[in-house]
Amino acid sequence: MSFEQLAALVIMAAVVAALIWGRLRSDVVALSGAAALLALGVVRPVEVQGAFASPAIIALASLFVISYAMELTGLLGLIIRGAVRLCGRLGEAGLWLVIGVCGAASAFLNNTPIVVLGAPVVRDVAESLKLSPRRFLIPLSYVTVLGGSCTLIGTSTNLLVNDMARTAGQPGFGIFEITPVALIVAVAGGVYLYLFGGRLLGKPASAPEPVGDALDDGENEGALAEPSFFAADRPLKPAGAILSLVVFVGVVVAAALEIAPIAASAFAGAVLLVLLRVISAEQAYRGLRPEILLLIAGMVVVGLSLELTGLAASATDLLAGWVQALGPLAALAILYVVTLLITEILSNAAVAVLLTPVAVALAESLGVNPRPFLVAVMLAASAAFATPFGYQTNVLVYQMGGYRYMDFVRIGLPLNVLTAAVAIAAIPAFFPF
Repeated sequence: MSFEQLAALVIMAAVVAALIWGRLRSDVVALSGAAALLALGVVRPVEVQGAFASPAIIALASLFVISYAMELTGLLGLIIRGAVRLCGRLGEAGLWLVIGVCGAASAFLNNTPIVVLGAPVVRDVAESLKLSPRRFLIPLSYVTVLGGSCTLIGTSTNLLVNDMARTAGQPGFGIFEITPVALIVAVAGGVYLYLFGGRLLGKPASAPEPVGDALDDGENEGALAEPSFFAADRPLKPAGAILSLVVFVGVVVAAALEIAPIAASAFAGAVLLVLLRVISAEQAYRGLRPEILLLIAGMVVVGLSLELTGLAASATDLLAGWVQALGPLAALAILYVVTLLITEILSNAAVAVLLTPVAVALAESLGVNPRPFLVAVMLAASAAFATPFGYQTNVLVYQMGGYRYMDFVRIGLPLNVLTAAVAIAAIPAFFPF
């Protein structure tokens, strides 16, 4: 093993251990790892620069600004209030319809503000119907996670996998290319939550365990589940709301029709909102969520070191030799399960960055199309259901619902198994080997 390989391996192990330990900020951990790799000469400055200026970072930052504009103008609150009024006469079924609307919105918008606005609404409506909010708050979080997986822009995981795949020489994904598979998985998960959520979560609320500072997801740093985090609904600004919606639709259409790459269209949309004075430059900077962007950039550097030093290829050769006789479907299943297990303890950004090169190399070693393996990483890296700290939206509802840690295990572990089985069966049908 060369010095560069040993250094990359030690630094990656240190970064993973620090993320699991959870006492340090995730973005600081990732940036420290990137700085150490640069100082030791494992990666070059130009490669670090490329990570910080990657299309995924630009797209995600721009989408954060657009989403924040829709929140500040009151558009998100209007959509949720409208859904509640529309479904108010339907009782419990209306609550599930509201949850479904939140999940659909998460396919295009960051799910954190959706849950921030939607969770108090779901809680209050449930209480008005004499129902336990516990039956609906975890499903709200899970459904927004499932919804976010349905498009390329719904989650940073998909954007990162797409970016890393292009770096590895693979063609990029279309904005709706993953939708058929992800939608099947989302529907299966939603049906499970509707049928069993009430049985598993309908007991009287209990005192929550301390949340502390545990947050560990590529889309989720920087917020704790304190009641004050659930901000008051924003007053509607009609002109700004309409403009932000038009710009957002324009971004999606431009990317879907391949008029411009998603990074270019989203960046143009974010700048246009500032020029139109829908939001100020200061508000746009506040909406950037730099702690998330820096975490992702740092982890991209860490993941890149594995590829540059040949560690990813070596690990893939070992894995390929083990699964060679099992065939591509078994290899896909193993990759999905490994990704899922790691996602429960690491950020989805870290998992996407570390395993995307492995997925491509594994497929190539088996002589099959890498696309189904990339889709498996996309879906599995977002499927963090078995712990309250696997995803920020889980943390947000943790205290509000008075949950215990084991509540997430009890409902999330079967959901992990179900979505994994559905995904592994559905992926080859839409993305043949």
